[in-house]
Amino acid sequence: MHSMWKGAVSFGLVMIPVRLYAATETRDIAFRQVHRQDGGRIRFRRFCTIDDQEVPYEDIAKGYELPGGEMVILTDEDLAELPLPTTKNIEVVQFCPIEQLDPILLNRSYYVEPEAAGARAYCLLRDALEQSGKIAIAQVALRQRESLAVMRARDGVLVLETLLWPDEIRDPAFAFLADDIEVRPQELRMASSLIESMTMDFNPDEFHDSYREALQELVAAKTEGREVVQPALGEAPAGETTSLADALRASLAAARGGGQLGAVPDVAGGADEAPELGRAAAAKGTVKSGARAKAGSGARAKAGSGGSAPATAAADGKAGRGRTSPPGKTRASGESGAKRPATAKAGSSRAKAPSGDDAKTAQRRPRRAS
Repeated sequence: MHSMWKGAVSFGLVMIPVRLYAATETRDIAFRQVHRQDGGRIRFRRFCTIDDQEVPYEDIAKGYELPGGEMVILTDEDLAELPLPTTKNIEVVQFCPIEQLDPILLNRSYYVEPEAAGARAYCLLRDALEQSGKIAIAQVALRQRESLAVMRARDGVLVLETLLWPDEIRDPAFAFLADDIEVRPQELRMASSLIESMTMDFNPDEFHDSYREALQELVAAKTEGREVVQPALGEAPAGETTSLADALRASLAAARGGGQLGAVPDVAGGADEAPELGRAAAAKGTVKSGARAKAGSGARAKAGSGGSAPATAAADGKAGRGRTSPPGKTRASGESGAKRPATAKAGSSRAKAPSGDDAKTAQRRPRRAS
């Protein structure tokens, strides 16, 4: 790593000579701007708008345009002579708990390395920050701007993180914030249950940049002359959710991994506090189950009261096929797995009821007696 700043940390009356190094780097794939027709690289040249001459980089300065169009020219020497103590010092102004730092203020991170002469004071500040659990608030001028910064200990090294100024944070003036949007208690409980079921320790190594990997595969395929195969999209879940509660319920079931998609989750507070949609779904399922049970018992009773086994078999065959078939096909249909349970149930019902011959005999005996 190459240091990008050299100065000192001002900690009370203690001065710690240090160097700063960029702590992060981007791994984006770099592209060149080229001519689409022949692949020639595109170059940009700097031209002066007054004399229409190309200007070399060393002759370029910074200019501030006034409202009237006049230009104030600033050179590197002008900027180097700014009367700011933070141009060469990281000035610690206070300490505070880390919980008071809003992450939206964080900008860039730098490693702080001590010079040999300041290693002892550096370790003292590092260990004191670790023991107190606090962070240092500092001011520093980097890259031609002064910034607030925080300094904290991480893996035995002090890390300086520059902050944005409060007036650089935009106000979220969204229209929905003025609306009175109702959040139902049962939906809030399901959302809380979903958050709880998905809560685990964060390990950034478990995630990867899928977009960058796909882009690298595209470049490799173009290099080798291969065709790039578009991966199949994931299948949409069966049935569309019709409400926020349905979506929460399905998400919770998927997160738990054991329940059926769309099942009513266990909600703290008992059955009396179950969501309305959950109670409606449960009632609907009960009605359907009762209807199926009633239809099944009626069919079995009808099958059991039939006259003879051949008639029952014919009825079973007609119910399964909708029309009379030749004996061979009837036998083949009767041997299928779908017909066996119904035939078995019908047979068991006939076993409990008297057969057709026994019923006729029982009816004839009273007439003989008379």
